[in-house]
Amino acid sequence: MSKNKAFAFGMGLLAGVVGGIIAGVLYAPKSGEESRKELKETACELYEKHSPEIKEAKKQALENIDLMKYKLERQLRKFNNMVKSKKMQKAKELETSDESFDY
Repeated sequence: MSKNKAFAFGMGLLAGVVGGIIAGVLYAPKSGEESRKELKETACELYEKHSPEIKEAKKQALENIDLMKYKLERQLRKFNNMVKSKKMQKAKELETSDESFDY
């Protein structure tokens, strides 16, 4: 399994666990105050227990964002250069066509 697929699977698994915990707490027959307190405690325990994984997932997500930003900026530069090149080519064509006319 590639690193990205493993990361995506891990994030999906984590999201499923968190969603299940939240749904279980919210649908439990307890008062709102008890449910909120239990949800907060569970979330804190989950964070403490999986803090290294959460930090690693955050780090990988930020790295992926930086990589995508770099790729998009590179594509934008290529596109801008292409547009400038076409404008220069058109200007040269107009210039040579103007020179061919005798006024």
